[in-house]
Amino acid sequence: MADRYRILEFWRIAAAVLVMVFHFLNYGPPSAVHATELLLSLLPLMDMFFMISGFLIMERYADRLLTERGSYGRFLIRRVARFYPLYLATLGFFVVLALAVHFGVYETRSPERYAFSALPANLILIQGWGFTETLTFNYVGWTLSAEWFCYLALPVIVIAYRWGGITGLLGLVAVSCLLLEIATASGLMPFERWFYADTWGAFRAFADFAVGAAVAMAARRRVLVSASHRCAWLTFGCSLAAMCIVGASYLVLLLLALAIYQAAVAESDAPEGARFLGVFDPLGRVSFSIYLIHPVVGALAFGGVWRLIVEPAGVMNFYLYLPLAVIAVFAVSLVSFHWFETPASRWVNRIFSPASGQRRPANSEPAVGNAVSGAS
Repeated sequence: MADRYRILEFWRIAAAVLVMVFHFLNYGPPSAVHATELLLSLLPLMDMFFMISGFLIMERYADRLLTERGSYGRFLIRRVARFYPLYLATLGFFVVLALAVHFGVYETRSPERYAFSALPANLILIQGWGFTETLTFNYVGWTLSAEWFCYLALPVIVIAYRWGGITGLLGLVAVSCLLLEIATASGLMPFERWFYADTWGAFRAFADFAVGAAVAMAARRRVLVSASHRCAWLTFGCSLAAMCIVGASYLVLLLLALAIYQAAVAESDAPEGARFLGVFDPLGRVSFSIYLIHPVVGALAFGGVWRLIVEPAGVMNFYLYLPLAVIAVFAVSLVSFHWFETPASRWVNRIFSPASGQRRPANSEPAVGNAVSGAS
């Protein structure tokens, strides 16, 4: 397979930026409502996040997880070392913000977000497992909670593949989707459709993760004919159009899975076709940071500076202020990755898995980047 999947990396960066802009627009004037409605139709891009994670993790671990002694434990330690320090730092910020809300220092339109009763679930990353009724503290953390669930359940996916191959994985996907349909129809999951689940997002993510795993094994075996870069982009474009026309649906998931397959095969066969995306490599390395940090910047830049100073003074238009906040997120994310996340990750690996830390970089990224050394 490819050494790097730049197309998948770019899609994830673009999706992370769209999510960030969507959240920032919610601070804006009434004219921003139409834009938020349009971006909301792209909600299935969250499923693409989980599918790409499943793809890359399965590609790396399908052959050795549960066969090499201690491999699963090392995998979990690497994942915790990579994501938890930054997550804990952003959670700490929102805990401070919650104290400010409770003492009347900071005003918010969503006081339920800062309920301290939900703090234990956020600390142990189960807020996306159905243990909270609403998104709390760092509200995007539900996706990390869902990813953590998928990491813990990864042996189920690996065993399904070893027992039944790609057919076994597709069977797991079918069973997962059926159970999700039953859960939503019965009211167990309080969502109209499981595609919209967030506080119960772990189970939605597991189905997506399994889809990504099946795509990884299909791409390895070239189940379909080899695809061109153009095919991958065209299919991805069709998936975006389907999101806007029919909303979240199995058709969209199918198109996203096909696009990921085509991109993976195309970059394996002709990696030079995606080298033009290399300009986005610095942001690709910090896509996780962008995603977790942007709510912090949003609270400060919009909930604080914009509402208290800039907007009342009328010195700047909201749509001129918005890109400045986006640039601030990029800058903070780059600083965080190099000066906080990387050292913290190395420290955790050195303490809990010293042999693992000696074999590979501690700051390796799970989702995209280098498919061999980066999907830890």
